[in-house]
Amino acid sequence: MVKISSVEDLLKIKERALKARALSEDGNRVEVIVHLGTCGIAAGGNEVLEALQEEIEKSKRKDINVVISGCMGMCSSEPNVTVRRLGEEAVLYGGLNGEKMRQIYKGHILKGQIQREHAVARIK
Repeated sequence: MVKISSVEDLLKIKERALKARALSEDGNRVEVIVHLGTCGIAAGGNEVLEALQEEIEKSKRKDINVVISGCMGMCSSEPNVTVRRLGEEAVLYGGLNGEKMRQIYKGHILKGQIQREHAVARIK
């Protein structure tokens, strides 16, 4: 385990984590954050995650990073997923199920077409 003895140590850890998540031309071009707090799981978030993983496997894409996170405080719109594509604003999608996630995958993640009927917000 790493010993943290200063604020500088924490800043170095933060810098490494941000670098690992960064989108780039020669690395991860897409990041999909699946919000799986208690409310997201209760609303069917695991089905959404499974559908996403199946679509990534089918497409054999290696440049998509999936991140599991906790609740983002929007329990009424769960299950929520945030899609970040290289060079574009992130989009938060809500009220999802497996089929809607597949639609978002095929439309937004692969082709860059925001699926407006499921979009909750754009995130800068």
